[in-house]
Amino acid sequence: MSDVKRISWGKPRKPTDADRDALRAELLARARAVRADGWATHRDQWPDGQIATVAYLLGDTDVLAELEESEGTVLSRYAAELFGFHGGRKDIEAGLVGTQAWFDTVRKALGAGA
Repeated sequence: MSDVKRISWGKPRKPTDADRDALRAELLARARAVRADGWATHRDQWPDGQIATVAYLLGDTDVLAELEESEGTVLSRYAAELFGFHGGRKDIEAGLVGTQAWFDTVRKALGAGA
């Protein structure tokens, strides 16, 4: 055996309700900005992953197709963001039910605030 010390990455971080609330507020603000201004103003300012997420929230399948994204890729990306590494893996294995439910609440809030 070697005397090499094993790397410890520490305990994986689990997002809190406050983290999810902040993410929700950010996504709502972006989606509302696109509704108000259109995509042209924002597409050059945001990374493709964020554009895909806003497009998913808005039901913009054309933008998702341009980015070669789908509901599955967007939801898979956010599972760990919402529930942490282990929770995200479990949600992916369960068919992304929790992630879909979270996005449904964001979409409802977007409809209510439009």
